[in-house]
Amino acid sequence: MSAHRGLTLTSSVVGAVIVALDGTVLTVAQPTLGRDLHASVAEVQWTSTGYLIAVASLLVFAGRVGDRYGHQRVFAVGMLGFGAASAGIGMAAGIGWVIGLRVVQGVFGALLQPATLGMLRAAYPPDRLGMPIALRTSAIGVAAAAGPLVGGALVTPFGWRSVFFVNVVPALAMGGLALAVRGPERTPPSGRRLDLPGACLLAVALACLVHTLVGIPDGGWTTVSTLGLIAAAVAGTVFVHHERRTPSPLLPPDVLGSAAVGAALGILVAASASMLGTLFVSSYFLQDVLGLTPLETALRALPGPVMMVLAAPASAVLMRRYGPRRTTACAMTLLALGVLVLSRLGEGSGRCRSEPDSCCSARVSAR
Repeated sequence: MSAHRGLTLTSSVVGAVIVALDGTVLTVAQPTLGRDLHASVAEVQWTSTGYLIAVASLLVFAGRVGDRYGHQRVFAVGMLGFGAASAGIGMAAGIGWVIGLRVVQGVFGALLQPATLGMLRAAYPPDRLGMPIALRTSAIGVAAAAGPLVGGALVTPFGWRSVFFVNVVPALAMGGLALAVRGPERTPPSGRRLDLPGACLLAVALACLVHTLVGIPDGGWTTVSTLGLIAAAVAGTVFVHHERRTPSPLLPPDVLGSAAVGAALGILVAASASMLGTLFVSSYFLQDVLGLTPLETALRALPGPVMMVLAAPASAVLMRRYGPRRTTACAMTLLALGVLVLSRLGEGSGRCRSEPDSCCSARVSAR
């Protein structure tokens, strides 16, 4: 049993790391990808947003799938599919294939994340579950923070396709191992339906919203933009109505109606959009304007993840002393200040000024 637990822990950490790493590793590779495939900035953005929309909209649904069919089985399917999609992206001949396969990759990534947690819950008793979950959570944070650096280290000598090929062997190996080694799984709960319509409605709402926002910088505010926002609002409204009426919703009704949860999610969305948007734009600025290589770009962005790690213990102390409202307000102020300063950079700003500013804007993620 101890050997099985060790294998489960290894599989869980590797699976969670692969998904988290793929959410950020492409960032510094996107300018190179765009030039190689003759893609516009808007098209390149979809290589990230398509992946993230698929993961976000299917994450809870995938957890229910694991509860019904077994998390180890779902983990194996997710790993094999993720590895196959990664190989396909690495061989893609055009930006359309990259975007489509990134969405497919996101679907399998959504299967992986809850499965890695469910496997741990099945393998460890409740009194020994704390350490494995903490290790998995820490690995996710480190992988997401290290993504740009890993991407820069791969893209500079090997090209953008290497950030996808690097996933193939570990994903296929872990997926095959999960199929070959069957361990005891707890009896899945019965009577819970799979809310596929809810997941699809959420995906449509997010896709319409993101498509509208991505198109505004190039085309301006047009009738299509207005229709896109209306479609997103309609899909979102139908999603909320559906979730309140279905017997097995993706989100509990008290979560949908909670003002505190809504405010917290709004702050999280704003902070994440600011951080990831800044990283996306700064990659183009550092490579296309200042002429840095992908590795040099990743090194310039490194102070951000470092500050996130260093600020995390301090934020816990501040939360206990000043409460979540004041701490969050301070963090969002620092984030806004960092983004504002970075937005003032130009061709004559030099190669070093973005580093301290990225430190400032990164601190919010630790809070």
